[in-house]
Amino acid sequence: MDPKQCVSACSGFLIACLLAFTLQIIFFSPISPDLIELPPPSSSASHLLPTNTHLQRVIKLGEGYLKDPEDVCVDRNGVVYTATRDGWVKRLHKNGTWQDWKFIDGHALFGITTTMENDLIVCDAEKGLLKVSENGVLTVLAAHVNGSKIRFANDVIEASDRSLYFSVSSTKFGFDNLYLDVLEAKPHGQLLKYDPSSNETSILLDGLAFANGVAISRDEDYLIVCETWKFRCLKYWLKGETRGETEIFVQNLPGGPDNINLAPDGSFWIAIVEFRSNVLDFVHTSKASKHVLAAFPKLYKLISPVHRKATVINVAADGSIIRKFQDPKGKVMSFVTSAFEFEDHLYLGSLNSNFIGKLPLKAA
Repeated sequence: MDPKQCVSACSGFLIACLLAFTLQIIFFSPISPDLIELPPPSSSASHLLPTNTHLQRVIKLGEGYLKDPEDVCVDRNGVVYTATRDGWVKRLHKNGTWQDWKFIDGHALFGITTTMENDLIVCDAEKGLLKVSENGVLTVLAAHVNGSKIRFANDVIEASDRSLYFSVSSTKFGFDNLYLDVLEAKPHGQLLKYDPSSNETSILLDGLAFANGVAISRDEDYLIVCETWKFRCLKYWLKGETRGETEIFVQNLPGGPDNINLAPDGSFWIAIVEFRSNVLDFVHTSKASKHVLAAFPKLYKLISPVHRKATVINVAADGSIIRKFQDPKGKVMSFVTSAFEFEDHLYLGSLNSNFIGKLPLKAA
């Protein structure tokens, strides 16, 4: 073949391959992305609080025994519970001994909470809302809502009337593809209510931006639900003239709010996940970049900043940020996903650790 013809044929082949690759990425993409207008980092009130290394001073509970303990709670007897990525609910007794308490057989256990009857409620991103009784009996409380499967139950809290309020992060993407929800940037999240008296589940809020942590106020007049990739938390009123209405509780947070827990003084502890970097900020301005990352999940994992640091903030009932605890370089803790206060200590869950962090608040 003539050299010029050979070069022409090769060039044509490469162009065809590139075109086919582009069409494959765009037209067969698992996402239909929107762009996000991110708040300037300096717009967060937490920016006014100095950077610190408080989370580097945590006591490591169960080090080497726990696999990515995403959430933590403590029951009325002082027993610490966590759910791990290997499908176990494990607990730490007051005498310091750990127990493999209940195997749920899954890798997607998320938010947990204890009830007034001392049962444990577990959000399973694959099975739905579960209850583990005090003697270890497992019951599925809610697997569907309005005829649709609950795909990604994330966090839960119980009210004094025994109603359970819980979040569904995405009705489109499951746990294994949660990064696609962030890339698509369309609101697929929900806030649900499970009524134990009727065994029915209802939708309180729809169209949330990766609904995550859920907490109830000390007087139980409102709920707080976190919207991770909108960097804010919403207030949903349960009582009074504004019942059923929603307003912004806190916004322009320094990262994505994950789990949220009520503190004894009526404030809230919020774990902040690092979702900001120069690369990801650019990605959220480019649909083409989003399609490429959706096609190559390992590439997304490579540029994801979630493992680089740890941040927890304490927010007053009026939405003002009171305190901020950090491990700014992720030396001891990173990707902290929950913070639970009990007896002047903060118990910290993480999706990037083999222990639960315990921080003495009086020394912080």
